[in-house]
Amino acid sequence: MDLISQGEALAQTPLLPGEHARIFTAARFDGLEFLSARFATHAYAPHVHETYAIGTIEEGCEVWHARGRRMYAGAGDVVFNHPFDVHDGMPHDGGYRYRMSYPTIELMCEIAASLTGREHVGTPFFPEPMVHDREAAAIFAAAHRLLDDGRDMLAGEEALLRAYAYCIAKHADLSVREICREQGPVATAKALLEARYEEDLSLAEIACACGLARHQLIRAFRHETGLTPHAYLIDIRVRRARDRLRRGEAPGTVAAATGFCDQAHLTRAFKARIGVTPGVFRAAHLS
Repeated sequence: MDLISQGEALAQTPLLPGEHARIFTAARFDGLEFLSARFATHAYAPHVHETYAIGTIEEGCEVWHARGRRMYAGAGDVVFNHPFDVHDGMPHDGGYRYRMSYPTIELMCEIAASLTGREHVGTPFFPEPMVHDREAAAIFAAAHRLLDDGRDMLAGEEALLRAYAYCIAKHADLSVREICREQGPVATAKALLEARYEEDLSLAEIACACGLARHQLIRAFRHETGLTPHAYLIDIRVRRARDRLRRGEAPGTVAAATGFCDQAHLTRAFKARIGVTPGVFRAAHLS
């Protein structure tokens, strides 16, 4: 059976009115493919990928065949197709809406290595092609939406790594080690974030500076600080924004100067941490 991309799999059967499918890629994961779709009649022919296919159903039900089994996937279910697993997919009882991703073997091995502490762990294997795990589904869907939105790439990069790590740790056939103290690398990461908070840093760049793998950095950083690298960065940006607002700078100008996507992004982050909007905070200091 020929290897095909997800776009090629979709193209084999044209979509009908009321159906939609969107494919996008993530540059920070070397062009990793993602799909969000709603199908009422569209059916996939049996096919394989050279990557994993990991995703979740958000609404409705999909019936599909993989590893010699017929399965029904609904809301809260997470599906795991291994590389070269022959699988299909079709709507059941009115259709379904779902989100999928196609991570490479290399990426999944990178995450597995960070979880086990072993450089060579083999290709992660999921004994069950489908599990009902609402938490995993929610974590994955949130990461998928962040990457689709594309405005905060560090948030999306971090969220996807955490989603895959959660799935590997809970549902793959391997043993996860305890989190090790990494005070030196975490201190390096904190200093880098403090110095370059206004830049669009990638997690890969931060991890490289620390000498850790990306997911290993997330785990260690959270263990040492109570926050993920992205959450810590947003906290720095809010503090820097607060300093500028005290000096009377306009919220829009402050948002651009402190690395926020736009003024609305600044407002949400600022109010969540300070309790008032940037405009109210600025006005209080001007008065």
